[in-house]
Amino acid sequence: MKDTQLNGNPIIRHVFTSDPTVIESNGRIYLYTGHDEAPEGSNVYVMSNWLCFSSADLVNWEEHPVPLSATDFEWASGDAYASKVIVYEQQYYWFVFVTNASGGKAIALAVSDQPQGPFRDAIGSPLIDQQMIPDTELELANLDPTVLVDDDGQVYLVWGNGVCYLARLKSDLRSLNGPITKLELPGFREGAHLHKRHDWYYLSYGYGQPERVAYCMAKSPEGPWEFKGILNELAGNCETNRPAIIDFKGRSLFFYHNGGLETGGSHRRSVCVDVLKYNADGTMQRVLMTSEGPAAFAAASGQPSA
Repeated sequence: MKDTQLNGNPIIRHVFTSDPTVIESNGRIYLYTGHDEAPEGSNVYVMSNWLCFSSADLVNWEEHPVPLSATDFEWASGDAYASKVIVYEQQYYWFVFVTNASGGKAIALAVSDQPQGPFRDAIGSPLIDQQMIPDTELELANLDPTVLVDDDGQVYLVWGNGVCYLARLKSDLRSLNGPITKLELPGFREGAHLHKRHDWYYLSYGYGQPERVAYCMAKSPEGPWEFKGILNELAGNCETNRPAIIDFKGRSLFFYHNGGLETGGSHRRSVCVDVLKYNADGTMQRVLMTSEGPAAFAAASGQPSA
């Protein structure tokens, strides 16, 4: 394990990190990231595993042993891309994108009894594979899963690249509870993040190319979704972005990645965090990207927990 103390963005600097997903457990925030291993100057993604860090104050971060690799799914050949972790019925579930060794791309599910892992394959086969989606010809359609457990216990899975898909999951999370449908989202590219606050559902995602983060609001995860505009402008020196939103100790936080480290870029990314604020009508204010990051939180009013 490695401890780091940083007051500014990016919040992890000794290794390249990307595609954040976050949870709170026992008073700590757990940050799970992709691991960019591409050599300097490379224009391809090299990602074989995911990383896990935790903190009680967003300044002091503990790095945990590698919790999960793409090939921990025996049926997968690699590509540890964007993911989503949730806490569900006292276990920790990790929805990830991988390449299926038998062909196509897939969404896999891993599970652990503790937030730092290690995680193991929960199914033994894909949760979603290329043949299950409506557009089987779209090679990257199964990118970037995000998951929401609603107040009534129904679990929703949203994902996609170019086309955004939604499906309900059964209570064991290991199979679908109905058909896969499409969501109409202006400018949707990839990197979806679904969350709920009070009576509103929010779907944030990579918008355009290079990607900014835009968002929509709805009264149901199945829509209709109303476009609300840009939430996060272009992240420095990086063509992609992937949001993760959480309330932690009275503040709403917006995690994302950029290419801000020395020798960083679109394939050597770094996770950052800044304050997220809501307006009285429930809309979200544009996130002001800062170099201070956690150091700025002491001066921010923050928002009450959802």
